[in-house]
Amino acid sequence: MIQDAMSDGVHEGAAAEPAEQPQATRRSADTTESSRASRSWWDRNADEYQSEHGAFLGDNRFVWGPEGLDEEDARLLGPAARLAGRTVLEIGAGAAQCSRWLAAQGARPIALDLSHRQLLHARRIGAGFPLIQADAGELPFTDGSFDLACSAYGGVPFVADSGRVMQEVHRVLRPGGRWVFSVTHPVRWAFPDEPGPEGLTAISSYFDRTPYVEEDRAGCAVYIEHHRTLGDRVREIAAAGFRLVDLVEPEWPQWNEQEWSGWSPLRGALLPGTAIFVCDRE
Repeated sequence: MIQDAMSDGVHEGAAAEPAEQPQATRRSADTTESSRASRSWWDRNADEYQSEHGAFLGDNRFVWGPEGLDEEDARLLGPAARLAGRTVLEIGAGAAQCSRWLAAQGARPIALDLSHRQLLHARRIGAGFPLIQADAGELPFTDGSFDLACSAYGGVPFVADSGRVMQEVHRVLRPGGRWVFSVTHPVRWAFPDEPGPEGLTAISSYFDRTPYVEEDRAGCAVYIEHHRTLGDRVREIAAAGFRLVDLVEPEWPQWNEQEWSGWSPLRGALLPGTAIFVCDRE
């Protein structure tokens, strides 16, 4: 469902008050509930997220995940010459750091996010490109509008029907286009989301696709994340009409000493933390 369009800028507003401490559970969650929870959570937590991680992400870097793999080095979207003049859709853009980097390479990005507050941060940092507030499962663009699409931990893990996202991206890409997205590596779902030794022992089934849900006291979802196995992702990609050309599992680099939620040098040395899917629209 399209929430709003922000091509001409976003309006200032106060962040929502912090909610009470949520309770974590595993239960079913449909598309509507997932969309509502994600929008509210990111509006409520965007300020804290950008304050905590903004320095690592930079204002105009394209970082694929907590390991710090940079598109400047990885070139998963293609060589630098391929970016100049290309139209690029960033899904789940947050403060649009990736789009800002793309613009500096000569690309013509559009940054899309479900959260109004995240897009306010994009405007605060500076955006000489359109900012669109919309749902990843209902992209507000005509068929064949883009040459490339990308998402660094944005959108895909938070929607109930990620196969629909793949179909929508395929629809808005031109033939020969590329779609690259990163998510938490599926194997991490079997382990506690802890950066220390307690995060090294599997406690649940990798094959349990029941969504992770945080609820308030009334039982309303305030945060939802959906798990898919590697095989699930490959089947979604193929069913949408894409060809999977690479699956990147970044190793933890020696220079990166930070902890980010369940990501850390300890776990990164033993377990993959991020999966990046590189897909071509033939």
